Amino acid sequence: MAFKRTLITSALPYANGPVHLGHLAGVYIPADIYARYLRMKGEEVLFVGGSDEHGVPVTIRARKEGITVQEVVDRYHNLIKKSFEDFGISFDVYSRTSGPIHHKFASDFFRKLYDDGKFIQQTSEQYYDPETKEFLTDRNIKGECPHCHSQGAYGDQCEKCGATLSPDELINPYNAVTGNPLTKKETTHWYLPLDQYQDWLSQWILEEHKEWRPNVYGQCKSWLDGGLKPRAVTRDLNWGIPVPVEGAEGKVLYVWFDAPIGYISNTKELCDAEPAKYGPWEKWWKDPETRLIHFIGKDNIVFHCIVFPAMLKAHGGYILPDNVPSNEFLNLEGDKISTSRNWAVWLNEYLEQIPDKQDVLRYVLTANAPETKDNDFTWADYQARNNNELVAIYGNFINRALVLTNKYFAGKVPAKGDYTDYDQETMAELNRTKDEMLRLLEDFKFRDAQKEAMNMARIGNKYLADMEPWKLAKTDMARTAAVLNMALQIAANLEIAFRPFLPFSSEKLRGMLNLPETNLAHLGSFNLLEEGHQLGEVTLLFEKIEDSVIQAQLDRLARIKAENEAAAKEEERKNWHPAEIKAPTTIDDFDKADIRVGTVLECAPVKKSDRLLQFKIDDGMGTRTILSGIAQSYPEPAALVGKQVLFIANFPTRKMMGIESQGMLLSAQDADGKLVLTAISAPVANGAQVG
Repeated sequence: MAFKRTLITSALPYANGPVHLGHLAGVYIPADIYARYLRMKGEEVLFVGGSDEHGVPVTIRARKEGITVQEVVDRYHNLIKKSFEDFGISFDVYSRTSGPIHHKFASDFFRKLYDDGKFIQQTSEQYYDPETKEFLTDRNIKGECPHCHSQGAYGDQCEKCGATLSPDELINPYNAVTGNPLTKKETTHWYLPLDQYQDWLSQWILEEHKEWRPNVYGQCKSWLDGGLKPRAVTRDLNWGIPVPVEGAEGKVLYVWFDAPIGYISNTKELCDAEPAKYGPWEKWWKDPETRLIHFIGKDNIVFHCIVFPAMLKAHGGYILPDNVPSNEFLNLEGDKISTSRNWAVWLNEYLEQIPDKQDVLRYVLTANAPETKDNDFTWADYQARNNNELVAIYGNFINRALVLTNKYFAGKVPAKGDYTDYDQETMAELNRTKDEMLRLLEDFKFRDAQKEAMNMARIGNKYLADMEPWKLAKTDMARTAAVLNMALQIAANLEIAFRPFLPFSSEKLRGMLNLPETNLAHLGSFNLLEEGHQLGEVTLLFEKIEDSVIQAQLDRLARIKAENEAAAKEEERKNWHPAEIKAPTTIDDFDKADIRVGTVLECAPVKKSDRLLQFKIDDGMGTRTILSGIAQSYPEPAALVGKQVLFIANFPTRKMMGIESQGMLLSAQDADGKLVLTAISAPVANGAQVG
């Protein structure tokens, strides 16, 4: 159907820290590109954002810093909002979920569903810290990962091996903040019975929205095929929107329930403040002629495609999302972005450390957008794309076109003259590229759309290189004028084409061209600048980024990596506990192992193995070769020469890496995973038996 207007939402970031590159690439840059594109088309658009200020992450931050939760959310809401503004994310409204408008709206939303009998009550056992007297969420629980056995895995995921977990799977779970051991305790909550909406959701998504991105459609199908279950909408917490039901003291609305309602309450806040401009909020949320688009990361697909639509359906009267163009994850220098490990590039720091380069980051993150699979951001690629594309292609074309116009025509647009066949071919190619760019924008394929915009710059560069106006000027000024007129018209087109992607650069170019007001309808025209039009001051559109700038960022990440490795070792050491004692054995079993003392004569790494060391041992009767997988624990194996060690003399001979190993060395695993050879503290005769 044809829609009268479009409502765009972007996932609400937690106000427990700054925004990082993963957030930008996954959500905010795509949403901003689309909002700017629709505005350039002249469509009625509302772009809604805001901070998610409830839930456990903000309470964890407050406890760590020893301040109130309100202080935390105030600080980070303001920081995030300013970062978005400085980066050019063009929200019509960016509000917050801790404000009174949202509290009342979310509370009323819950109460209507409660009064209409849409919830069920269930009692279950959940992890509880008896010392702090609080129930803990998955992210607030740590323990040993059941898969890789690393310490410090969270109750929802192990960040070391990437396994998805539940708190019940953790070995020796404890309070992630206090370190206290946990017990289980009964608690009662209200649940949204998603299973009752299974058939409707299956029809609505799987049959009526097959055009959704494969990752979105596939994840929804997986959940629906697995059968939906009731999901809690309240929780035990002292920070959040109180459950508006008698007897629910100490309980608040679950953050996943209250946060998406923030889209609606933020819209209401804006519309109530400026009714003449935006109209009533219901126009945006209840009129079937409004199209709703959610921009999110893949970790929010289920909430925006299954849970939130079920909430809206249960309430009644609301429109449902027409599309949910979710991106995958962005990694950083080959490693998963992690806020808890500080492995991220924070937007506010980027804006301070590399000033006036908003569009460079926008360009690189769009070029590497994880639209179909996880992608990787590297500083080397950032530098290369700036220097080899923005500077060498787009910026080079603009600079040549304007500098030559200044040189030969005193900075005024020259006469166009008659178009040659090559001129017309260039115009046709540029329009074909423009059409493809617009098609891709309509399909939410922003990475490829930006690529087509850059191809338009390539067309301009090729045109100037082929026409060589600096040579034409020696013999034919009329043709020189026509060529530079064409080049300036292409430059004006590039300002429009790049405007959704690179708003700061387009504004700068608009000033250099002294370009009159244009919109998307002007794209593809070659009459954007009239003959005699005076250009503005010419400056470089983009500048090269030097190696020193990149090295500073790489050095920062190297420091963070070293700090993380040290912290992980300390966490392992702190939470280490001896392995369980094995099943009872007898002296007869022990006597079967012939354990003896030997002296290390030689020790060296085994070629083509990063795990094995080759030992030559004096066993009291001669020498023997033993291989041991402890190379990672002994980076300088020569230092072991002369040490007396214990080995099993009657261990079966086996061949590894083409070398026969004639025994087994005894070692113990330390708390940090290091293997330590069992050595003799006082000299003993080689070959002496242990028993």
